[in-house]
Amino acid sequence: MSDDPPIPAATLIVIRPASGPAPEILVVERSAAMAFAGGAIVFPGGRVDPADRLLADALGQPGEAAKITAIRETLEESAVAAGLAGAIAPALGPQLQGALLDGVPFAALLSQHQLTLDLDALTPFARWMPAFKQARRFDTMFFLARALPGEWRPLPQPGECEAAEWASAADLLDRIALDQASAIFPTKRNLERIALHAGFDEALADALRHPLDTIVPWVEQRGGVPFVCIPEHRGYPNTAEPLTTALRA
Repeated sequence: MSDDPPIPAATLIVIRPASGPAPEILVVERSAAMAFAGGAIVFPGGRVDPADRLLADALGQPGEAAKITAIRETLEESAVAAGLAGAIAPALGPQLQGALLDGVPFAALLSQHQLTLDLDALTPFARWMPAFKQARRFDTMFFLARALPGEWRPLPQPGECEAAEWASAADLLDRIALDQASAIFPTKRNLERIALHAGFDEALADALRHPLDTIVPWVEQRGGVPFVCIPEHRGYPNTAEPLTTALRA
């Protein structure tokens, strides 16, 4: 395990109703060239930037920088807006994404388009900090958010994401099981947890039922086979996976 302090990060699980029996969630496929989770399906997110902290301070909510990160990163990686107040046309998504990728500060962009953050629309779902032998460790807050009204068409961030899409958790898990997609250990566990629920309200109730103590996976031997494990009673239907398939725990 690295002796460097973990990097604060945030990710957003955006859930929308679907025409089928299960809701859909927003995911991106990271570029295979990325140092972290290259080629994997993930929820959009990234490290908490100093500018996110400054914006949280300016809003009088200094403890909410991670929520701002989750909203900003989701826009950057997928052109899908979440956690914004008022009626917003989906056509604005690519404009906001393009401006962020061109280096326009998020605070300036919000002011320019007269947009207001709705930080209460994000609910903490889990906190993970894998602690194995990795060059970088992330202390990541996972948030839930209801999708904004309208048909938001995901657009992957050039150079960082190969794809962006809406899909049910069950469909994504099927693809991972068939080796048609890959995902890191925390993503798989959170997909399994989301797949238990018929919609956003159920997922929200689940989030509120469980503590947010940081989940730090560990390895233990079971029948001579190393398994990556997480604590029981945290809402996850599967709490262990063979190390050989965990990819990154």
